[in-house]
Amino acid sequence: MTMSDTMTPKLWRWIGWVLTGLFTAFMIFDTSIKLLDLEIVRESLVGLGYPAHLGRGIGVIELVCLVFFLVPRTSLLGAILMMSVLGGGITSQMRLEAPLFSHVLFGVYLGLLMWGGLFLRDSRLRGLFPIRR
Repeated sequence: MTMSDTMTPKLWRWIGWVLTGLFTAFMIFDTSIKLLDLEIVRESLVGLGYPAHLGRGIGVIELVCLVFFLVPRTSLLGAILMMSVLGGGITSQMRLEAPLFSHVLFGVYLGLLMWGGLFLRDSRLRGLFPIRR
């Protein structure tokens, strides 16, 4: 019995788009504060050991990855690229020995939200990685 036996494809897509929407809302907020070059971003970057002026560049990279993720034809590429960005954040937190569940794993939580949304809304991805009982 597969997961698709208990849920309709329409429901899968709907839940997938909700998860994608939550991920997108967070990333738009995160990208916006970086592009606006807010003081909190500069302070955070310095606290992580990076030059303060890198915020806008990181924001542009995040925005490009997000656009790729949201376009259905390039969503898989966007998810892979976004995971690279999230992985960099995870590594930065690990280097500072930040708290595990609140800081280090935050990128993992975002990645799960992103990949879960994509998995539920894209039947081709579900075909590559079927979930079975």
